[in-house]
Amino acid sequence: MPPSHDLSIGIDFGTSNTVVAIAGPDGHVEALTFEHGSERLKVYVTALCFWDERHGNGLRTQVEGGPWAIDQFLEGLHAHRFIQSFKTFAASATFKETRIFRERYAFEDLLSAFLRTLMRHGGSHLDWGARNVVVGRPVQFAGYNPDDDLAMQRYRTAFGRLGAEQARYVYEPVGAAFFYARQLDHDSTVLVADFGGGTSDFSVMRFSKAGGVLRAEPLGHSGIGLAGDAFDYRIVDKVVSPRLGKGGQYRSMGKILSIPNHYYANFARWNQLAMMKGSGDLKELRELARTALEPEPLEKFIDIIEYDLGFALYRAVSSAKVALSSTEETDFRFQGEGVDIQAKITRADFEGWIAEDVDRIAGTVDEALSRAGVKPGEIERVFLTGGTSFVPAIRRLFVDRFGETRLTSADQFESIAYGLALIGQTEAPERWAVTN
Repeated sequence: MPPSHDLSIGIDFGTSNTVVAIAGPDGHVEALTFEHGSERLKVYVTALCFWDERHGNGLRTQVEGGPWAIDQFLEGLHAHRFIQSFKTFAASATFKETRIFRERYAFEDLLSAFLRTLMRHGGSHLDWGARNVVVGRPVQFAGYNPDDDLAMQRYRTAFGRLGAEQARYVYEPVGAAFFYARQLDHDSTVLVADFGGGTSDFSVMRFSKAGGVLRAEPLGHSGIGLAGDAFDYRIVDKVVSPRLGKGGQYRSMGKILSIPNHYYANFARWNQLAMMKGSGDLKELRELARTALEPEPLEKFIDIIEYDLGFALYRAVSSAKVALSSTEETDFRFQGEGVDIQAKITRADFEGWIAEDVDRIAGTVDEALSRAGVKPGEIERVFLTGGTSFVPAIRRLFVDRFGETRLTSADQFESIAYGLALIGQTEAPERWAVTN
């Protein structure tokens, strides 16, 4: 491998997964791998697990990330806090901090802690003295009224703590576009659609080659804080929440009232569900269960929070969504600590639940084309990346606009990081950086 100062590092910090790629001056690029048990992983799960261990006469907080965080969580040998999908808080002005045992963690504290675990497990190949460090960012951050400037300030603080003060920040779909452009043998106008866990981002790029050198011109970008996690939430809202008390009633001062829906809105973000254990929500749910007309569903909801079943529930919901991409119906099943939820879900049901989301995504695609000043017929190739691109309703959106023959896709996890690392090897990587 060339000296570190000749290498470029591309980091795709995602809502669900994080990938790091390293590129050399010869154009060779490869993903950083992690030795986890007997596996060599190229994907590092975006998760943290904090727990207390006794040292001498006191307690010391330990932290793990990626698949090791999941190991700690599942072993359950210590009191712990498991956090995932925390990227969704990046642009939230209302998220100031969260308390983890005796300490307070702002977003940048969580991100830098996560990156340190990644560095520890990534070995010596992750050198912040590389020629260029290029970090991906969404076109549109997730959340209500997201503050891009705040998110980028938090990113820069976290990466700066690790020695990457000079890192450049590039739109994630632009990274995916550079990865795809290596296949081009002629000038082409390309739409890149990047579907993550929390955001869907779109970029229109014009690629040309002269003398073997790839040139790219960005024509237009758009994004929306809506993606795979939102589709998961539709399944939870229609299948899971009604079996956990949503729509139920309770007695209060001689009146029959509806159980507030805001508790169930926490299922929209898996990280929020995990944080209910340390907030006043759990206490309120216990009080509601005592006065509920039907307490058993609420008691199951309480068990999911108390026994940290959110991650297992997340996997069951995600598996059902994936199954509906290849079959017309699937049997949803979730079991744990006495909670047993079963239901049959058809693809037609699922597509009805996400129809409004798909319409909003379609509008965001049209916005990218409008900003680029091109019509659908002028797009020669559509490059799809991310797991949500396999959802049939999403694929139909692009087939209807551009035709099946113009669609192509690549590895759903690695393409963005590879492209970001390749951008770091271009003559002027700063021209691709987002300045805010």
